[in-house]
Amino acid sequence: MAHSQRIGHGFDLHRLEEGLDLVVGGVHIPHDRGAAGHSDGDVVYHAVTDAILGALGQPDIGQLFPDNDPQWKGADSKVFVAEADRVMREHGYVIGNLDVTVICQKPKLSPHKQQMRKNLAYLLGCDVSQVNLKGKTHESVDAIGEGRAIGCHVVVLLRAAD
Repeated sequence: MAHSQRIGHGFDLHRLEEGLDLVVGGVHIPHDRGAAGHSDGDVVYHAVTDAILGALGQPDIGQLFPDNDPQWKGADSKVFVAEADRVMREHGYVIGNLDVTVICQKPKLSPHKQQMRKNLAYLLGCDVSQVNLKGKTHESVDAIGEGRAIGCHVVVLLRAAD
C-alpha cells in the first residue's frame, strides 16, 4: 500500500578542528575550524540525506557511503543529497517540506542561511519556500557550546508525487 506522506528525521554531528574548511549546507563559511569527516563534513547535507532515506525506510548514509570507502574521502556531500533525491523520486515521492536546525556556537549562520536554503531547494528540485533553516547555539554547554563541534537536526515531509 502506497502512503501519501512520509516523515523522516536526520541527525549529524562533527568535531570542529583547525586547518579544515567549514562547509555547511553547501556553503564554504570562513572560520578558524572546519568539520572533521571522511567527506567534506557538511552536517546539513548529511542530516538531510538521512532524513529522506529514513522517511523511505532505506539504509542510512553510513551504509550507502561508508567512511572506510576511499571513493568518498573528501567528497562533496551534495552527491549524497543527490542520491537521496534519486531514491526518493524512484519511490514516487517529492519534498513536501524540509526543516533544518543547525547547532553551533560559532560562526554565525545568518549571513549564509538564504544560500543554504537555495542550495537545498536546487538539489531536491523543490521551491525554496519548502525549505526552512534555523541556526541555534548550545549556550556554551558541551562540545557544541564550547565550539568543538557542529550538529544538525532535520525533519522532512515527503509527499506522493502527482
